[in-house]
Amino acid sequence: MIIRPAKRTGSVQEYYFSRKNKEMAALNAGRTEKGLDKIVNLGIGAPNGMPPEAAIVALVEAARQKGNHAYQSYTGLPQLREAFAKWYERYYGVTLDPSCEIQPLVGSKEGILLISLAFLDKGDKVLVPDPGYPTYTSASKLTEAEILTYDLTEECGWLPDFEAIEKMDLDGVKIMWTNYPHMPTGARATPELFQKITDFARKHGILVVNDNPYSFILNDRPLSILAAEGAKDCCLELNSLSKAHNMSGWRIGMVAGAADLIAEVLKVKSQMDSGMFKPLQLAAVEALGQGPEWFRDLNEEYRRRRVEAGKIMDLVGARYDHDSAGLFLWGRVGADNKLLGGTDPAKTLGERVSDRILYDAGVFITPGFIFGRNGRDYIRISLCSDCDVYREAYKKISALL
Repeated sequence: MIIRPAKRTGSVQEYYFSRKNKEMAALNAGRTEKGLDKIVNLGIGAPNGMPPEAAIVALVEAARQKGNHAYQSYTGLPQLREAFAKWYERYYGVTLDPSCEIQPLVGSKEGILLISLAFLDKGDKVLVPDPGYPTYTSASKLTEAEILTYDLTEECGWLPDFEAIEKMDLDGVKIMWTNYPHMPTGARATPELFQKITDFARKHGILVVNDNPYSFILNDRPLSILAAEGAKDCCLELNSLSKAHNMSGWRIGMVAGAADLIAEVLKVKSQMDSGMFKPLQLAAVEALGQGPEWFRDLNEEYRRRRVEAGKIMDLVGARYDHDSAGLFLWGRVGADNKLLGGTDPAKTLGERVSDRILYDAGVFITPGFIFGRNGRDYIRISLCSDCDVYREAYKKISALL
């Protein structure tokens, strides 16, 4: 390398699933040479269903129109922001001003880094849930902020323990990341929880960012933290079409909150990219207009998948919540688990079970340690495959047993 990388990159690694996908590609090459079938991947949460037909039609029609292929506004089409506002009013009971309280994003993951860049200076502190989405930590590290993890435990229902958090040194904390329905555990929020979080943030002068992409998945009561009293004073919320509309590859998300907060995010975003492709925005308008029947049908399929994935959890001896929300099942394995692989003391129970199933049965299940130390004894199964894929994985693991 001709120059030394920035010091900040030394604080992070390549994303776990990026590294794991490379490993599985190499394993699949070897399996093909031996006449074996490919690894069954029950890892990452990328929905495999089709988006709403109206969105696909709108995309195709708009892509054929001259003039729709030019640069777009950094703030997005007015009709897209209005569609997001109507979506929030209809399903969350939250009123947003589409002219200044909504910023479309290239997926909500982009928003995590944009918000971190907009509000964090070197040495600022950030409250990050453990277990939690690894990008909250990595984005904070890239801004050279200090990470303070707050524990989420099974005993507390994977909800914040505010008594414990209050005992932490909160001086210098600027951002708190929350994510309900929670990934990876599937714990649901309540209006009372969101009000507690909001009250805590106002008391300590902290910006809360709630990451909310799973609110419609296996969850009959979608909630937004912005519905809490006083939330706009101290909260932003990320959301997207990736999970609830089967549009993860389209990269369509948003951040909502008070106008002055959104303006700071736009300052950063406008330096980094241009507006979203216009046909994508017009397609998103159609997707956001879907009625309750779309989510009903979507969740009927996810309920079937949850049953099949639960059979795998039972087979491998993992204890899990049969009624969790979101796109995953989260299961705890014990020290006496029959599928523990290897004896490497550096590896967690979840990782050892995951390794054994991957290398000996050809099935990949995510180890929980990647979400934090409180996930070390857990494994996670994605609900983003068809039911017959879970049955195939079940047979493979059964054969191993």
